[in-house]
Amino acid sequence: MNDPGPSTDIAIDIAVESPLWDAFDEADALAERAIETALQHARVELFPGAEVSLLLSDDAFIRSLNARWRGQDKPTNVLSFPAAANPAATSVLGDIAIAFETMAREADEEGKSLRAHFTHLVVHGLLHLIGHDHESEAEAEAMERLEREILAALGIDDPYRLAFVDSDG
Repeated sequence: MNDPGPSTDIAIDIAVESPLWDAFDEADALAERAIETALQHARVELFPGAEVSLLLSDDAFIRSLNARWRGQDKPTNVLSFPAAANPAATSVLGDIAIAFETMAREADEEGKSLRAHFTHLVVHGLLHLIGHDHESEAEAEAMERLEREILAALGIDDPYRLAFVDSDG
């Protein structure tokens, strides 16, 4: 019998803070599938009843978050705010925020579907919440390898093949 790995039972709280997201009604379902698949492939042990929050925002809001928490007064595609260093130690993994305009512009510039790029940003943000990072070259390679694996399982092409994703984490 195959070991199913750690439980990926997670509550996902999605808040839509910008009307721009009304044009992308697939976001909730795509996010839920991306998070669940990422957790399965990352094989991370979660606190029972774990939850994650996803904020679907606009450039203005994410710019204010980026300025306040990272000292960078500019919009970005995705920000992650881990609640703890050890995801098994807390019921709240943290928060992920995605900016619609930056995401849509990048998808267009890189010739990617909005669905694929959004899914990648959710996966990228979730991996930060469970302890992955890209501060060093080795960390970046490991994180990108896991992202490729997760996205392939979701039927999405390698996002790093043609372009670099400027995720601030």
